[in-house]
Amino acid sequence: MTDFPLTTDKLRLGYGSSIIIPELDLRVAGGKVTSIIGPNGCGKSTLLRALARLLPVGSGQIHLYGQALHALPSKDVARRLAILPQGPTAPEGLSVEDLVWFGRHPHQGRFPVRREEDREAVNWALDQTGMRIFAGRPLEALSGGQRQRAWIAMSLAQQTDILLLDEPTTYLDLSHQLEVLHLAQRLNREQGKTVVMVLHDLNQAVRYSDEIITMKGGEVYAQGEAGVVLTPELLRDVFSLKAHILTDPDTGKPHVIPYALTR
Repeated sequence: MTDFPLTTDKLRLGYGSSIIIPELDLRVAGGKVTSIIGPNGCGKSTLLRALARLLPVGSGQIHLYGQALHALPSKDVARRLAILPQGPTAPEGLSVEDLVWFGRHPHQGRFPVRREEDREAVNWALDQTGMRIFAGRPLEALSGGQRQRAWIAMSLAQQTDILLLDEPTTYLDLSHQLEVLHLAQRLNREQGKTVVMVLHDLNQAVRYSDEIITMKGGEVYAQGEAGVVLTPELLRDVFSLKAHILTDPDTGKPHVIPYALTR
């Protein structure tokens, strides 16, 4: 596996005349779980959308396995990289299994036929996410955590090496948040998937990640091992926080307890 399957070179991103990321050089490690953290508006989700080719690049380059992302056919990208965006929606009445079948689209021809290998991939994705027992249920009949797992199952059915998750725990209660994060970590450990997540909870990011990318003002402020990148200086400069940094007895990684604002 490529050491850095996703890289950017002088990447410039924005919406219309509003520039969110002026110039970004980044390398995403392969075979690891990486979380992107930072304050609201710093460019986390903008970056993730661009990495998935959901947002046009203003200038600069994104490379997927060393190839220019914008030059690759859409189906080639979808066979290598899957994304779960924020707040995905589906038509009312769509069943979990039918949703997961959409993940097979990149592997099918112009006139899709449900082949046995596609069915095996769908069943595998349902099993990996624990969603087979819900396969016939409509999405709107599921809990928030179950819906997130259904969407992740669709992404898994694509059978890509890279999985991008944009704030996958938003609007979920704590037990469902942990459910999704455990799944992301397990997919990495057992399937070798490169997982990149945008998260807001610093302690969850540290606990479930191998690497942390911290963004501020459209730039990378710091990048490194999850156990060492969070420092009092980073918390002060990026999040305007004063915090106690303890050691999690379960993981040996930092655990942040904020107690005041610096501004």
